[in-house]
Amino acid sequence: MVLDTAVGQSLDKNIDQYRVFGNPIHQSKSPNIHKAFAHATNQNINYQTQLVAVDEFEHSVKAFFTAGGKGLNITVPFKQRAFAMAQVVSPAAQKAEAANTLYLNEQGQLVADNTDGMGLVRDICHNLNGQLSAKRILVLGAGGAVRGVLQPILAQLPKQVVIANRTFSKAKSLAVSFTHLGAIEALPMDQLKGPFDWIINGTSASLAGDLPPLLDGLLTSNSRCYDMMYSAQTTVFNTWALRQGAACADDGLGMLVEQAAQSFGLWRGILPPTAVVLSALRSELKA
Repeated sequence: MVLDTAVGQSLDKNIDQYRVFGNPIHQSKSPNIHKAFAHATNQNINYQTQLVAVDEFEHSVKAFFTAGGKGLNITVPFKQRAFAMAQVVSPAAQKAEAANTLYLNEQGQLVADNTDGMGLVRDICHNLNGQLSAKRILVLGAGGAVRGVLQPILAQLPKQVVIANRTFSKAKSLAVSFTHLGAIEALPMDQLKGPFDWIINGTSASLAGDLPPLLDGLLTSNSRCYDMMYSAQTTVFNTWALRQGAACADDGLGMLVEQAAQSFGLWRGILPPTAVVLSALRSELKA
């Protein structure tokens, strides 16, 4: 074993080591997800959560890989710092300016990727049998979560993507940075005009019982809604969507599983099945 002094843990070199770094981190479901992936694909790995002090992130990343660690997932509040310290960045991480996945390439360089957006698209188009192509999509929020998913959404060739945020200047700045990838614009909340085929909530407001100031008339009976957050109960945003007559409103639990699967695939070279894991997590959440 090699002692990782930065994190106070020893890394067993007889089994490939993976971690998720965050602060806080106790709520993470990632270890159970990756354990299930490993079992399904006959991979021998050890994946654990790790609480990292805010001022120790870069040092902890370097110490983990120096000690023989194979890969990291990164969550709040370190995604931008993970991107900044990488020597090689994927197109997805570059556009998001944030990374949720780190590993070393064959040259020993630190590689940053962002699988959040692909996780969202996979959940909507595969698990939920949805379609984003040629659709008019409203995305709520202009923070890191939204920045991380815009490229994969635009890659689906929607008819239009509209970004709306409480602070309009942030939405406008974000839209401008993605205009070369497709039809995207920002609008103030009070200037939104429906109908939209999809409304995707990229804010965390609904988990706190809050809701963006949305007007009536943004949805039809064929519209679908998606909250990137998830909880045991229907989120405030999805409750609003159903009351507005949306055809359905789904949460982001599937996105969590699908982004994890994409990270697993980057590390292990095999994409794990997700349906059984997602079903088990949903049952656990409702228990």
